[in-house]
Amino acid sequence: YPQSARSQALAGRAAQQGRSWQVEHKVWEVTMEFMLGEKDVLCGSRMARSLYEWLWQHEFWLPPGITWEDMQESEDIHYPQPRDLLLSIPFALILVVIRCAFERAIALPLSTKLGVRDKQRPKAQPNPVLEIFYSTRHKNPKEGDLLGLAKQCDLPVRKVEKWFRHRRNMDRPSLSKKFSEACWRFTFYIISFSTGLAVLYDKPWLWDHRECWTGYPQQPLQPSLFWYYMLELSFYWSLVFTLPFDVKRKDFKEQIVHHAATIFLISFSYCANYIRIGTLVMVIHDASDCFLEPTKIFNYMKWKKTCDSLFMIFSAVFLISRLVIYPYTVLYNTYYYSMEIFQPFFGYYFVNVLLIILQLLHVFWSCLIIHMVYKFILQGTMEKDMRSDTEESDKDEESDKIKEKEKNGITCFSNITSNGYIQRNGSEPLDNRAHRANGHAKER
Repeated sequence: YPQSARSQALAGRAAQQGRSWQVEHKVWEVTMEFMLGEKDVLCGSRMARSLYEWLWQHEFWLPPGITWEDMQESEDIHYPQPRDLLLSIPFALILVVIRCAFERAIALPLSTKLGVRDKQRPKAQPNPVLEIFYSTRHKNPKEGDLLGLAKQCDLPVRKVEKWFRHRRNMDRPSLSKKFSEACWRFTFYIISFSTGLAVLYDKPWLWDHRECWTGYPQQPLQPSLFWYYMLELSFYWSLVFTLPFDVKRKDFKEQIVHHAATIFLISFSYCANYIRIGTLVMVIHDASDCFLEPTKIFNYMKWKKTCDSLFMIFSAVFLISRLVIYPYTVLYNTYYYSMEIFQPFFGYYFVNVLLIILQLLHVFWSCLIIHMVYKFILQGTMEKDMRSDTEESDKDEESDKIKEKEKNGITCFSNITSNGYIQRNGSEPLDNRAHRANGHAKER
């Protein structure tokens, strides 16, 4: 070849070899990434399998001497399966849909017919600065924050304080919303409590608590008990799903702990086949809730006498069921009677801890109820809703207007002198003024 052609051929061959090397290098990188990714997937799969095997050790869930092989199902005998609990999630979503339809189609029209009226609340005027502070920092600013916001917005401190009060009131749930929520819960608790009684009335462990442990854990699961469990577990999951949208009360944090403990307790009792003791827990809880919700309903309707009567009935049922029946029927039964059948194991301690958490919550709510009963006896009426809302009480707009007028000098008393005269367009003796029965002075 000529020198130029030879150079071009060598350059082309080098370029081709370079491209070939780049392709091979890229293929090698992709292959290594795939192999390493596959290795990570395999490692993750092994870790998940190890965690699964560790979690479902029969020593955690079953008494000593019993293994999962002893819990094998047959055509005639069915035992609780953990995978059944997954059904509660779609059922909970169905309950949420049913609740929305119930509140819109039944509860809201019913509230209108029964005279439940929402109070007209003044709206806060649009103010970007105050809105940002309200949304990001604090809904109830302190005095120093109010002064700073007043200077920033070029408004009086009183108007800034009034804006925040109106803005908080806009976020408060309306009376019709609280009425609708109470109606839904009352409907469910009535259905749930009736279902529990219908399922358990012919069961031996309802009358003889030692029967909860006869043959444990090889106690077949009956279809009625399965559906009763699904109903309760789905309802508490639905409460968790709607928790951010429900009316927030003073015991909001305790409610979260209660829902979590209840879901864990129901789920664990199902997996460990504590079905019999679990049904007793659910029936006991539903008994008092059937009186709590109508107490709220009549309170929203302002039927004070009916509300007070139901409040006393609810208090008696709650205190007896949660502080007397529950400790004896459930706690003592689980802690003491179960020891006659098997030796303690992890599931024994775990379920007792959950039951004790529920009992501590019962004590907390019982203290609130006893305090309300005490005030009811002294005052003769119940002033607030049970487990009253965190919402602040509305401030009277008339008092705001009076204070504004006083500030502008329309109805205020000016300088009070030491000689007992009130100066207003000249001086008048104090004796020339008549006093109202409520102690406020008014000019003749």
